[in-house]
Amino acid sequence: ASSMHTQDRLLSFIGFRPTGDLAGLTAYTATNGRVVWFVKAPPLKPPSVRQVHQRLLFGNAGRGWTQLTQETRNDWIEAAHRTHIHLSGYLLYLVWNLVRDRGTIRTIERQSGITLVH
Repeated sequence: ASSMHTQDRLLSFIGFRPTGDLAGLTAYTATNGRVVWFVKAPPLKPPSVRQVHQRLLFGNAGRGWTQLTQETRNDWIEAAHRTHIHLSGYLLYLVWNLVRDRGTIRTIERQSGITLVH
């Protein structure tokens, strides 16, 4: 256990915070900063229709980001930065694509001085 704690501290020191699945294990960073590893738990049943639908929406929004020009991605990143909303430009773009709240996006555009949705 001691060597694992030392390993966690080293990973944290170099700025590496593993999250997600790797070789049958799942990792996340706990609120105390320690990396938690556990054996990946397989799903007990297939995904519901709603889960499949939500995954499709997220996947489409993520693919939309990759299809933007670098200049447009930079606009989303800069708008998120200027407005201090604690989201990355990528997450801001995902939220816009999933929620389509025009009032919120117009406020972000006004506060950042960057037009995001034409």
